[in-house]
Amino acid sequence: MPERPEVHERPVRFFHRGGVVEVRLDAPTRTVLEWLREDVRCTGTKEGCAEGDCGACTVVVGSLDADAPGGLALRPVNACIRFLAALDGKALFTVEDVAPAPGVLHPVQQALVEHHGSQCGFCTPGFVMSLWACHRRHIDAGTQPTRAQLADDLSGNLCRCTGYRPILDAGQAMFQGPAPAFDRAPVVAALRELSRDPPLSAGGWHAPRDLASLATLCTSRPAARLVAGSTDMGLWVTKQLRTLPELVATAEVPELHRLAVEGGRLHIGAAVSLQAAWAVLVGHWPALEDLWLRFASRPIREAGTLGGNIANGSPIGDSAPALMALGAELLLQRGEQLRRLPIEDFYVDYMKNRLQPGEFLRAIELPLPAPRQLVRGWKVSKRFDSDISAVCGVFALDLDGLQVRSARLAYGGLAATVKRAAAAEAALVGQPWQEASVRAAMAALADDYTPLSDMRASAGYRMRVAQNLLWRCWLQTRAHHPLPAAATGVWAGRAQPPG
Repeated sequence: MPERPEVHERPVRFFHRGGVVEVRLDAPTRTVLEWLREDVRCTGTKEGCAEGDCGACTVVVGSLDADAPGGLALRPVNACIRFLAALDGKALFTVEDVAPAPGVLHPVQQALVEHHGSQCGFCTPGFVMSLWACHRRHIDAGTQPTRAQLADDLSGNLCRCTGYRPILDAGQAMFQGPAPAFDRAPVVAALRELSRDPPLSAGGWHAPRDLASLATLCTSRPAARLVAGSTDMGLWVTKQLRTLPELVATAEVPELHRLAVEGGRLHIGAAVSLQAAWAVLVGHWPALEDLWLRFASRPIREAGTLGGNIANGSPIGDSAPALMALGAELLLQRGEQLRRLPIEDFYVDYMKNRLQPGEFLRAIELPLPAPRQLVRGWKVSKRFDSDISAVCGVFALDLDGLQVRSARLAYGGLAATVKRAAAAEAALVGQPWQEASVRAAMAALADDYTPLSDMRASAGYRMRVAQNLLWRCWLQTRAHHPLPAAATGVWAGRAQPPG
């Protein structure tokens, strides 16, 4: 039997309301929202959907980061699906913390008052926290967001009353006056002190701080579930009422946060956040920017990880089609053994993959863009922002003049698993990139997928959309009179695309 690592039973410790608090962990899946409302009566943070969709529970989590201003990174997250144990060694800021002094409103709050950005008020604290994080980020950078960028930052906050215009007006107005000081020093000092605590292992929660300890935990506790940002697993608890007795957290393992380019390949550690991972992907493949900004919401992307999105394997996870089209390989580890697997070989059925007992996803690696590579990708959903895909299609083609040398077409949302469109690819390879071959590939999609029907879309609609996305790719990239990405992208009509 594998040796079990040393256990350090202690309370969860984090910075909140000016000091370090300690909380005994009785269950690994208690949420930040439950603790705020039930234990410390910080009731400004609301529960709306309990699934990270409405944003009423938005809080900001601070963590040590040498590259962040003042050494403290601030990220908005959803408290309703954030497990309390994940706050260990972090700082928690809520709507009760933003006012610079008693009786004085923060510019975010003042702007919402002056621009009538609140009616019933239930969702307002969540908007305040998303705007506060946005305000702090741009103040630190010396920039001011466009209206489109504000809308992107607020994509995870829903309001039934205002119609959003006055909230966006407030978002622009909050930069007009002086910004109140935000002293990071005492927070950073407290977090540095907390970093000296032993790794947390209590109440069914284990948070190793190195790769070897993670590997040992996985092999010695094969029934335990790995957890990263809990943006998916949190719903297992709040919506499915599942009991998860033992969790192994990946967030504190530095090796899983590694982002690097080596030997012509991009290495993305499994615990890199979706926000950071997609920013790097878009840096290499700019045509995927639209897909990045429509991937969930900023709080979900800041909490969730690329590895979690891939390992959980939901057919409506938008990372898998992109990585599959780009030729990604997965680096898997069990004990000290490593193996590589093309991502298209990873999924075997709905929410089932080829991970062996005790094995975990360590990293995702991709070849850098080839000179002749053409990449496009889109998602189609009922709601524009922060919605689940009915269909997500990503296409990568290698063109030699007008000849298609290779094609990788991947779709999510169509069936039980994300997979490549082998018949459609075969219809394109060796053929000229022109209307006849594209229409042949569109017809071949019917041999690649048996679409499903559910509340999001019918099977017929999904197939039509899948075919039309490939047609859209050709319209944007055809040799004669190509349409620029912005002209047919979803940002057409906005003030300007996000940057």
